[in-house]
Amino acid sequence: MSLPVVVAITGASGAVYARRLLNVLYHSGHDVQLSISQSGQTVFQQELGIRLELDSFDPTTLVTDSIPADDLRLTETARQNQATKPGTLRYYHFGNFMSPMASGSARSAGMVVCPCSGGTLAGIVHGNCTNLIQRAAEVHLKERRKLILVPRETPISLGYIDNLRKAAEAGAVVMPAMPGWYHGVESLDDLIDFMVARILDQLEIPHALMQRWGEDA
Repeated sequence: MSLPVVVAITGASGAVYARRLLNVLYHSGHDVQLSISQSGQTVFQQELGIRLELDSFDPTTLVTDSIPADDLRLTETARQNQATKPGTLRYYHFGNFMSPMASGSARSAGMVVCPCSGGTLAGIVHGNCTNLIQRAAEVHLKERRKLILVPRETPISLGYIDNLRKAAEAGAVVMPAMPGWYHGVESLDDLIDFMVARILDQLEIPHALMQRWGEDA
């Protein structure tokens, strides 16, 4: 059985990245543990028109019933997994410190904070674990597991820059939501998939979401 991927959604702009990431992980057969901050709830409603009731939330409302294989653009291995069954999607309230992701004894394949707000970033690098998301991130740092932070802010202050540096020094992968344009962009979906593809690369999850540099079209 593969280890679950921890996904946290916080209050930076970029909810569309999180929704696409969840769908790709779920429909390619991966198990996901999900937590959403209060600010993440607000951004989801503002940007996508989706109201998330965090106290009684059904995480499957964020994933479609199915995704055509061509749309998912999976590798052959992932296609075979998809043909078997989707993964699982378990939700944990941001205040629930009894959830598996709050302890280093519960293993994972890595954690993604997407998008990652400035407040969440600050909480992580300064060890201020005021919610489950910050605690889970601290767990991944102390256990030397993959922690991917996807901030989305511009311009950025000196304090923000310093927090990004501290996160990188602590072992996190800092991956700002800055999609490239070299992979044959034809739609907004291509830009979204660029970021999701780079996240999957860091998690060492096979995919074919984008044309790589130097590949033939």
